[in-house]
Amino acid sequence: MPLAMVEAGQNVTVVSFCGGLNVRKRLIDLGLTHGLMIRVLRRDTQGPIIIAVKDSRLALGRGIVHKIMVEPC
Repeated sequence: MPLAMVEAGQNVTVVSFCGGLNVRKRLIDLGLTHGLMIRVLRRDTQGPIIIAVKDSRLALGRGIVHKIMVEPC
């Protein structure tokens, strides 16, 4: 399922990326890799989705979160 569908407070594992090489490179540069566990911290109806990745927090726009495929932990 896409990361955009995950509720706040859930832990998920990254399984794949949809999109071209630039999208994949950008996500990897942000530290998102296959098999990584992330936690959705905030998911509002407007604005970015905030996730916790290791010891960092990332704000991801609505477009990109539809391209990150995850599965529940």
